Amino acid sequence: MADPIRIANCSGFFGDRLSGAREMVEGGPIDVLTGDWLAELTMLILSRIRAKKPGGGFASTFVAQMEQVMGTCLDRGVKVVSNAGGLDPAGCAEAVHEVAERLGLAPTIAYVDGDDLLPRIGELATADALRPFTEGGDLGDLDRYLTANAYLGCWGIVEALQRGADIVITGRVTDAAVTCGPAAWHHGWARDDWNQLAGAVVAGHVIECSAQATGGNYSFFTEVPGMERLGFPWAEVAADGSTVIGKHDGTGGQVSIGTVTSQLLYEIGGPRYLGPDVTARFDTIELEQIAPDRVRISGTVGEPPPSTLKVAMNELGGYRNDVAVALTGLDIEAKAKVAEAAFWRACPYGPEDFASVNARVIRTDQPDPASNEAATAQWRVTVKDPDERKVGRAFSNAFIETALASIPGFYGLTGGPSAASPFGVYRPAVVPAELVPAYVHVGGATIQVESTAPADGGADAGPVSDAVVGPAAEPTERLALGRVIGARSGDKGGNANLGVFARSAGAYDWVAGQLTVDRLRELLPETAGLRVDRYDLPNLWSLNFVIHDLLEEGVAASSRIDAQAKSLGEWLRARVVDVPVGLL
Repeated sequence: MADPIRIANCSGFFGDRLSGAREMVEGGPIDVLTGDWLAELTMLILSRIRAKKPGGGFASTFVAQMEQVMGTCLDRGVKVVSNAGGLDPAGCAEAVHEVAERLGLAPTIAYVDGDDLLPRIGELATADALRPFTEGGDLGDLDRYLTANAYLGCWGIVEALQRGADIVITGRVTDAAVTCGPAAWHHGWARDDWNQLAGAVVAGHVIECSAQATGGNYSFFTEVPGMERLGFPWAEVAADGSTVIGKHDGTGGQVSIGTVTSQLLYEIGGPRYLGPDVTARFDTIELEQIAPDRVRISGTVGEPPPSTLKVAMNELGGYRNDVAVALTGLDIEAKAKVAEAAFWRACPYGPEDFASVNARVIRTDQPDPASNEAATAQWRVTVKDPDERKVGRAFSNAFIETALASIPGFYGLTGGPSAASPFGVYRPAVVPAELVPAYVHVGGATIQVESTAPADGGADAGPVSDAVVGPAAEPTERLALGRVIGARSGDKGGNANLGVFARSAGAYDWVAGQLTVDRLRELLPETAGLRVDRYDLPNLWSLNFVIHDLLEEGVAASSRIDAQAKSLGEWLRARVVDVPVGLL
């Protein structure tokens, strides 16, 4: 039985700390350096980069990091596995090769592709092999697709490492695959070692977002030391799939049951976490604090994966523009009405001329304000349309024309007139796994790696149908909900996920009884007209809510100020409720 393998993360998104790779390689012993560069939005960003700069469809920051650490990794035998290839894994591999030559180094570089379905999209749709991710979903206009990438699994990475690769660069694989692949390679797992694979997927899910596992974006951040410079995490994966999550000694942050639980809840749905390699049962995970900054994850049960792969597609949705006007002091609602009427009178187009108009008053003003900022609310309008001219400068210039003929205290919050900006519509789909093999390119050879044999990993029993619960019998105190629970929220296409977790069994029992779907809608009025699913994870003292369509057609199209729902959990924690005094 092989010793555990220590897999370190150096990036959670395209734009993460550039020194992350060096910190993880030089800060302590590791066996594998990984990083995640590809959010759903990133693929759209890379398509825009590639359109302006042919051959630029990969994460250039990864190449810069390799220049910093490649020599040390080769000297120490540290493997590198990254999805920074984005839309052009071959181009990324070539760029890393050029860096190696410049440094006088000769690593074996492999890249994995096969995920890009854009050239095949019409054929797959015609054959009814490409279907919307959710029943009743829409594939949109295939001719306007900018990207279409299937989420591949870990076995292409395993093949590359088995063939001696020092650096493995992939396109769109699951975020957890860059951890699961090295673990499966190191321990020699079979494709049906479901429990082991599930454990590695959970480990990958925890460390994929870099410092979010060590105190970043953590509700109880005031308890975390060194918040000014958090260390990044590593996962030490054992042969049975159990894992110890940690960080290098002496770095900022904290690895605790709280920080790990918080990240486990990030961007998930129900208890069954579906992937191309295995279905991981999040309702079986057990957590144990075994030492300072060391949390053991064990007990994860794995099941066969579904027979389909998820496909992330971005369609050119059209163009958008935003205007925001300050509303200061008294008579906020009346000022908003005048500002709105004057704006549309000055605009060459009316609201009915746009495909989409979202106008709202945002009340950030305070009574008896002690500062100019505290006195200020805003009227904001977002328009979208296929016609770039409509939403261009003629639209945004309208508020300038009213500057001296409108409300008192008038000024704009979005600067001067701005040009229209393109936006993408996220279109998730599924495709039969057998139609999308991975291709490993290493040492001049190309090896086809089939997806895991299709099986059905089962489906969740469905969201909880929770009844309204009466008030607690014991004495209560009016307090912010966040004094009892933590939260972590994020985006999944057009949906938002909101996980809440308690830090004691009693607090969990209370919040599970009180925080029904209807109560959530009351506390977060933006969700009132939307479908909300609730899933319970009592093993983690947690609940997870999936709020459908809160983010409209996806992050790039969302008109919310917080387009990725990052702060949704903190909004919930700020709501004041009756809390049993026994929990305080």
